[in-house]
Amino acid sequence: MKLLVAGVSMFLTLSTLAQAGGAPPPRMPSPEGQFQQKGQSQQSLPETAVEPAGEQEVFMMPSGNIGCVYTPAGGTAVYQPADGGPELACDIVAPRYVRATLGRAGAATLDHAVGDPSCCAAETVLDYGQGWAQGPFSCVSERTGLSCRREDGHGFVLSRAQVSAD
Repeated sequence: MKLLVAGVSMFLTLSTLAQAGGAPPPRMPSPEGQFQQKGQSQQSLPETAVEPAGEQEVFMMPSGNIGCVYTPAGGTAVYQPADGGPELACDIVAPRYVRATLGRAGAATLDHAVGDPSCCAAETVLDYGQGWAQGPFSCVSERTGLSCRREDGHGFVLSRAQVSAD
């Protein structure tokens, strides 16, 4: 009971401080999708603000063991790739959870310690023998796994038998 009373008191105190100017006002999206401080006029936004370019595209393999997320250049309203994008990230669940990522440049990377495993649920299924392409990336779905490449040749292979990136 004492913890509950202490928690409520702390919440009320912090709320009062925020209203009294003890904390900065929250960032609110403008009608154009850019963020600004509450009470700040649109004219005072930095000129470097970049609007998101589009929406992510999600697909998975028929087995449900591999799923991919394509993020266009410029990112989305909720996610911006570290290098500005585009980005292709594919997760494989079994035999172990691994995320392969291809960015705008450089070799593909493998993450064996994924902090946000979220694979695999998508409406779009890339049937075996079917290809997918978006931006500089292309993938081929086969019964043996998924292989994806960027235009410059860097890519990755995800399958139960092999997980590799170059």
